[in-house]
Amino acid sequence: MRLTDPRIAIVGSGAVGCFYGGRLLNSGLDVHFLMRSDMEHVAKEGLRIESKHYGDLFFPHPNVYGDTAKMGSFDLVIIALKATDNDSFGELIMPLIREDTALLTLQNGLGNEDCIAGLFGAHRVMGGLCFVCLNRIGPGLIRHVAEGSVSIGEYTGQAVERTHDVGLLFRRAGIPCNVSQCLMTERWRKLVWNIPFNGLSIVSGSSDTGAILADSNLRSRACELMREVIRIARLCGYQLPMSMVDEQIALTEGMGAYRPSSVIDYAKGKRVEVEAIWGNALRAGMKAGAEVALLEELYREILESVGSREYESG
Repeated sequence: MRLTDPRIAIVGSGAVGCFYGGRLLNSGLDVHFLMRSDMEHVAKEGLRIESKHYGDLFFPHPNVYGDTAKMGSFDLVIIALKATDNDSFGELIMPLIREDTALLTLQNGLGNEDCIAGLFGAHRVMGGLCFVCLNRIGPGLIRHVAEGSVSIGEYTGQAVERTHDVGLLFRRAGIPCNVSQCLMTERWRKLVWNIPFNGLSIVSGSSDTGAILADSNLRSRACELMREVIRIARLCGYQLPMSMVDEQIALTEGMGAYRPSSVIDYAKGKRVEVEAIWGNALRAGMKAGAEVALLEELYREILESVGSREYESG
């Protein structure tokens, strides 16, 4: 099925879902948002996205719902839930799909596509990596800080016609989008940043990226973690260049005092995506026979920091 003018559902309308869904809506596409705590506010007051880079957007009456059973079926479902909510996939997504519905997950970490494919069929599944700095700073209010590009690929293999269709939808919405021939390479590419900076922000006492880079010990630890993650990825079959370390440090310096999403969840007492970001990467590295001492230490520290929250059902 071609995805040239799709009816789109956004499942998980936090910062990521609202930002990308808003850009797609602004380009003229038919976009519908599943919302939780913000639904009543957005229905009355609208959805606002602040961005010095892309320009501010305001949608006074977006299509918002509190229940997927009321949304109908869609050509494309974009999943922007936290990985800690994967146990709700069956309930949330099943009412939205028909025989030819495509599913694109923009979640962090490893294992999300496997979960979706197991429930709804591998043939439906695409994955996307968002390289973006943004936060939800209030009900119906998203602030975009930096970056914004997306890289997408097919769960079952190389890109096909629909993958390029979705890439074009993002680019027409003003979002730089790369269509990858290997989704898992892109997953590991993002983990090179997510593992150290999301992790160190938690275990160092809710530090932002600027504070991490300003502390010589934390900066050094971040670099060593990135190198270890690259070596793990290579042993898993995904060839990432070691030059990524300097590139990611330079990129992070441009973010200023940015608070990664994991530390925001941690500070609010919410569940943290421990297994998707750190645990699954650690286990993949151990299976591949990689040296994982630094990642294992960070994983243990994060578990100690978050306590039992990762494993609660709320």
